[in-house]
Amino acid sequence: MEHERLTLHIVGGNSRSRAEHSRLAMAMGHHAEVYSDLDELFDRPPHSGVIIACEDLLQSGVAALLEVLGEEGIWVPLVAASSQPGVEEVVEAIQAGALDYLQLPLSQEELHRMVSHVYSDGGRHAEARRRLVDARRRIGSLSKREREVLDWLSEGCSNKAIARELEISPRTVEIHRANMMEKLGANHAAEAVRLRLEASFADEDRPEAVAKRDVSANSAEPMMIMEIPNMITR
Repeated sequence: MEHERLTLHIVGGNSRSRAEHSRLAMAMGHHAEVYSDLDELFDRPPHSGVIIACEDLLQSGVAALLEVLGEEGIWVPLVAASSQPGVEEVVEAIQAGALDYLQLPLSQEELHRMVSHVYSDGGRHAEARRRLVDARRRIGSLSKREREVLDWLSEGCSNKAIARELEISPRTVEIHRANMMEKLGANHAAEAVRLRLEASFADEDRPEAVAKRDVSANSAEPMMIMEIPNMITR
């Protein structure tokens, strides 16, 4: 399947590798822009195409890199690339928001696969990343107590239930909830919960009491399962 011409923004690595990858992209009918580091990229921020972040740019992790790009208003898809990527490294990069992970030096087959991925998922991926960064920015503006109210609200708790869990009055919960809604720009509770989900916070960010409750519930299940073989052998 033929694709339209794509602009590859190749950032990082050494000058030789950038030149080689640029020539490969152009030989395949695409356009390439090269940048030695992020400062050069920020001087000419891309608004289309795909960013290929190489080697040294990944030292602080893909999540940190995406955060910096978001702060600069750069939302084009990001593809990580390194010479010897490990499985764990690739998984972490994809989970953090990278569209793809390539092995260096780039081959024509790898580049073709990546281009196909950009055209099939790049637009949706960039929009999802924009929503994630925006949601995390809004939630990051909350106070500790406002965040706790949001976390318990996301568990389906009423104001009275939240008040019991936090050992404060329902009226105080209402005040924190109103402040939280205003900071999030949410018009109703469902919108606030949606923002928390879009922020993709991990299970460890759930209220401690809920986490302990779930662990207790789950810990009983293996004991029941372990009894099954014994029953069969009786």
